[in-house]
This record gives sequence, structure tokens and C-alpha cells, in this order.
Amino acid sequence: MPIGAMRSTNDGGIVRGLLGGGWISNGWITGRRLRAHGMILALCLWSVYGWIIATPGLRDRNGNLKGTDFSHLYTLGSVALAHHSSDSAVELYDADAQAKLMASRIPGAAGIAYIPMYPPQVSIFFAPLAMLPYGAALILWLVISGLVYGLCCYAVWSACPHLRNDRWIVLLLAVAFPGFFHLIVWGQTSAMALACFTAAFFFLRAEKPFLAGLALGCLIFKPQLGIAAAFLFIYTRAWRVIAGGLLSSTAQLAVPAIYYGAESLRSWVRVMRSVANNVAVLEPRPYQTHNLRIFWTMLIPSHTISFALYVVSALVMLALAAAVWARRPGLPLGLCYSALLLASVLMAPHLVVYDLVILAPVFLLVADWIIARAAIAQPGSSASLMKVILYLAYLAPLVSGPISRWTHLQISVVVMSVLVYLIWRPSDGRSSSLISSLRSTLID
Repeated sequence: MPIGAMRSTNDGGIVRGLLGGGWISNGWITGRRLRAHGMILALCLWSVYGWIIATPGLRDRNGNLKGTDFSHLYTLGSVALAHHSSDSAVELYDADAQAKLMASRIPGAAGIAYIPMYPPQVSIFFAPLAMLPYGAALILWLVISGLVYGLCCYAVWSACPHLRNDRWIVLLLAVAFPGFFHLIVWGQTSAMALACFTAAFFFLRAEKPFLAGLALGCLIFKPQLGIAAAFLFIYTRAWRVIAGGLLSSTAQLAVPAIYYGAESLRSWVRVMRSVANNVAVLEPRPYQTHNLRIFWTMLIPSHTISFALYVVSALVMLALAAAVWARRPGLPLGLCYSALLLASVLMAPHLVVYDLVILAPVFLLVADWIIARAAIAQPGSSASLMKVILYLAYLAPLVSGPISRWTHLQISVVVMSVLVYLIWRPSDGRSSSLISSLRSTLID
């Protein structure tokens, strides 16, 4: 949540330091405005969502199946339940068979089909929910996702000492966060990815790298989100993190190998290879995708050129994140981890708007850093600019998609890239004295 300036006017020096200066920083982004913007956004998003789904049956006012992507997860769970029944068994990676199963299990789901590309353990995870009627399973899943998201936000907020007095604004902005909104609308699994990243942060904070690796390894169910972390920890030679990640990912994949047999894993690998050669089928609406690959694809028609630019820009983002991380403990863990999360989003080959929920800790951790910096240093353009970019990054997923349909420019990707750069800037030699003074007051 963009709370870099959330202190009330009674907070004295911190607020004056944070809001002093030029145009934007001269009182524009204030706690009162953030509270008002959050309230307006939350009311607009959730009232519209409530109106759209307030229909009898499982189809909403737009004719879409309620829960959208959860219907696929529910079907995968049904596949796992039917696995040992020879007359009803359905192959994990047979899209046509799963479409028939979905139509038989979910009223009104006829004609809906998904490309099955989740690793096979996901079907086992959703098997208990598939025992329930679809409507009840959907409600339970959305409640679980909301609770996981809320607990992760609360945990990170509790680790931000300079935001302790702003609990209500943090809560409001957490509810209004567009990434969370899309998570609920789509019924997706991204809250679990947020839980993995949040757990890893606290394990690293407690100097337990192996346990952090165990948490990150659980991202194998969404492997594209773990690419940046894998490269970064290999680069920094954090071998205990890597060992934990390999162990937990291997253990997770061992479950379906035992339940279904090793062929389930081979089938998954074949599907992933096929999809990698035709990834566009996963993104019929590219404006809802927020990563560097789609950014260049929308701008440049040539696949070869756009892919080359994606690789180069992804490597640049990874290099900046690695440069930030390599300067620990000179930089606080919160800032380093924010760079990692942003790089994870930007360089992921496939990332839809609901996956942006993993950025929730970034807004808290960076805002806490901005306030702490303003408290001990003269206000400058760096802190003021970072505050503005943080504010824009919060709103960008909401407005960037519709705009990019006409401009082919995914503004959210630009804003997130700028934020990575601004996080990297304090790590150069010119800011070393400031960084040293911050070490005693920031999260580490």
C-alpha cells in the first residue's frame, strides 16, 4: 500500500521531512488523501464486484462463471478424487476430458475449457474442496485466500516500525489493493504464492536461510514466480537457501509421483514445453498481463526483436536486484526483498494481474524505509520520487490494462521498473554514509 506519507500532521518532523520539497512532495500525498483515495477505490471496486455477482445461479451479470479460474482448480481436484476409479478416471493433462468433467460437476460450465498446465500436486491439494458443491467450495476458497492475504499483510506491517500508528490506513489500502481485488475476482492461487514469499522474508530476517529456501521452493506450483529468486540466490551463493528450495520443490513433486505415478510429472513437462512454444494461447488478453515480456510484445510486432528486448531488460532488472542484495547488510532486508519481489514480477515469462498480489509487502517495506530515511536525513528528490512512484505502482494495475489496449504501452511495467531502479540507487557509493546511519533504525 502506498503509505510512504501516511503520518498525520501530528507526527511533526517525520511528516515535514517526508512532505517537504517540490511539487508532489509539498503536501500532495498526505495521509488524509491516501485515506480518501483508498476509501473511494475500495467502495468502487467491491461494490461493482458485489453487483456483478449478485445474480441467481453460477453465472454473473456479464455471463461469466463465478470464480472463473477456480472452476479449473475445482476440476483438477475432481480429477484427483476420480483417479482410482477406473470408470471415471480423467487424465491430468487432457483438456477435452476435463472440459466434460467440468460441465458435469459445475452447473452452467458447459463450453468452458482450460489448458491444464499446473503441476500435478495442485490437483491433490484441491481434492478436499472438490468434495463440496462448487458454490460452497468457491466461497470457502475465497475466504481462505482472503485470510492468507490478510495475515501476510498483517505480518509484514508488524515488521514495519514506522507504520505502527497507521494500522487503519494500511488496512484500508490493503482491502483496496487492485492485486487483491483481482485475486478474488479470478479465484486464483496467488495468495499461496504471497504466503511463500512472506514466510521466506521472515525466515531470512531471523537468519534461517534453509527455512527460507523451503518456503521459496514451495513456489514450484507457480514456477514462473520463483525464477528471479533462483538466479539471485545462486548469484549471491546463498547455498543454504538453494538447498532448502531444491528440497521442498522435490518433496512437493514427489507427492503426485507417488499418487499418480511418475508419468504425471513427465506429462506435465511435455505440456510445459508445448506451452513454452506457444505461450500466446495463455494470454488472450495481454493487457491483463504485467511483465517485461508482454511489455515488449505489445510495443513491437516482431517476435524476435521483442523477445530479445525482454531477455535483455529482464537481465537488467535481475542485475539491479542482485546489486541491491549483494550490498546487505549495508541495505536493510526490507529494501532488498522488495527489489527481489519486483524483479520476480517483471521477469516472469507469464504473469497475470492477480499475481501482482505478491507485491503487497513491497508497498509496506518501501514505505517504512522512506519514512525512516526522511526522519534522519534532509528531504531530497530521491525519497520524494520514490514516494510518488510507490503511489503510482499501487494504482498502475487498475488503469494500466485498459489504457494499454489502445496505446500498447503497459505503464505498470514502466513504473515497477523505475521503482527497482530507485531502490538500487541508494546502494551506490555516494549514499553509503546515509545507508550506514539507517542501519540502526530499519528492518534487518
